[in-house]
Amino acid sequence: MEIISDVWVNWFEGEENGYNVCEFHEWRKHDFIELLDQVPLIKVEKALFDYIENDMQDLPEELLRDVRNKSVICKNNQREIIEYCFITTDGERTLAADTLGYTIPVRKSRLIPRQDKIVFEKAEQMTAAGYPAPCGIRQKAYHMLSLSPDMMIGLTRKERQMKQLLFMALDHLHQTGSLEEMRYWYTEWYPTYYSRSRHMSFDEAWQALIGGMKQGWSKKHADICERMIKGQSYFEKLWELEHGPKVQ
Repeated sequence: MEIISDVWVNWFEGEENGYNVCEFHEWRKHDFIELLDQVPLIKVEKALFDYIENDMQDLPEELLRDVRNKSVICKNNQREIIEYCFITTDGERTLAADTLGYTIPVRKSRLIPRQDKIVFEKAEQMTAAGYPAPCGIRQKAYHMLSLSPDMMIGLTRKERQMKQLLFMALDHLHQTGSLEEMRYWYTEWYPTYYSRSRHMSFDEAWQALIGGMKQGWSKKHADICERMIKGQSYFEKLWELEHGPKVQ
């Protein structure tokens, strides 16, 4: 284990998917950015790194024991101990995590490029700790409200947020929509297939709609998302966080 000093972190809380823990070039002024005085660095196997980065499950007891009370932050000229906070790397990727006193990585952060370089240099001289993941490492199941990383490839932070909102709206449509409503949104996405839509079942239209929207992000995605969320205050609020109050 090594100790890294003066670490800038941008905490993303409650994120189970690594693509929502934004890289340094996507940080924003209003993000929760802190300067940690010192943080322990641990090198782990790639499978465990994936587990920490892309899930919100219990961390290995041995890992928690090793990093306990080794992180420090200075607030109001007072040094405060952070119970379970650490930087982890598999030699190719880096991630900071803090459990907020729990046993799961409640909040996560990427590092700034200069500190990435320091971590990688130190990692070359380190051996990966053989921490066993609690209950083993299982294949993660993705779904409408936790989209597969494959669906986020190449997207910006704003586009990722909007795509998640779109699929939340689609999930709501699936839960509450009628056959005619599903056919309507199908033809909005596939305007030349109106005649075909008249013979489609609810599930057929649904599967075709999801299949068409799952790759990439475009103005067409954004337009249909904006229209689909109209009148739904929670979704409109999420839209405004990225675009401002434009939904009429």
